[in-house]
Amino acid sequence: MDLGLKGRTALVMGASQGLGEATALQLANEGAHVILVARRGDVLSDVKARIVADGGTADTLECDLFDAESRQSLCESIKALPRIDILVANSGGPAPGMAPGIASDVWTREFDAMVVGLIEIIDTAVDRMKAAGFGRIVVIGSSGMIIPIPKLAVSNTLRSAVGGYIKTLAEQVASDGVTCNMVLPGRVETPRTQAIDAATAKSLNISEDQARANSIATIPAGRYGKPSEFGAVLTFLASEQAGYITGSQIRVDGGAVRSINA
Repeated sequence: MDLGLKGRTALVMGASQGLGEATALQLANEGAHVILVARRGDVLSDVKARIVADGGTADTLECDLFDAESRQSLCESIKALPRIDILVANSGGPAPGMAPGIASDVWTREFDAMVVGLIEIIDTAVDRMKAAGFGRIVVIGSSGMIIPIPKLAVSNTLRSAVGGYIKTLAEQVASDGVTCNMVLPGRVETPRTQAIDAATAKSLNISEDQARANSIATIPAGRYGKPSEFGAVLTFLASEQAGYITGSQIRVDGGAVRSINA
């Protein structure tokens, strides 16, 4: 299937590692020009080199979502691009934390980055996409939006807030040819997942291997997902063929969420 991504420009946030990196590689492999965004420019250069070595094209931009000036700089860069067809909005994740007891300054800081920051960037890209009559907004969320993960209270809460915004936005821009969707990963092999397993092991006073085994036991697929599997789903949502999918939350979790309606 030709996904119609050749000649498209995709801006991928959090592209230095994990799900963002895997998605960027998939999009580049399908012929999209990829703009890699993250805080660490040196690591982005390595990802760019891999894309170029495989025959793709990429540029890099640095952005720290916790820095308002850095976010504004990224928005100005988006305005100046010759085109932007796809935005992969990815905020990474806050440190694990249990509810109740999370300090108010933590909530404020994380909300500014994970919610306000993402919305600023999404809105900037949407303005360009509406004018062009085509766009794909794909936000990386979490399965914790459906079944809250006990040790990820901040992530559960703030990603759900973004989900509400994306669902609202999807209705407003669908007639302009712009789709807005979220992809909700379960346990996928990333540094983030490793950190969660380490935190679980510490809190339960067990080994990280045991914490991982306990987690895998809850997944019908019997394993953690591959980043490339996640990236493939997101790449399809960025394609021309996915033009009638909008306002959706699509799980990539190996069947871990057992709800019929979610």
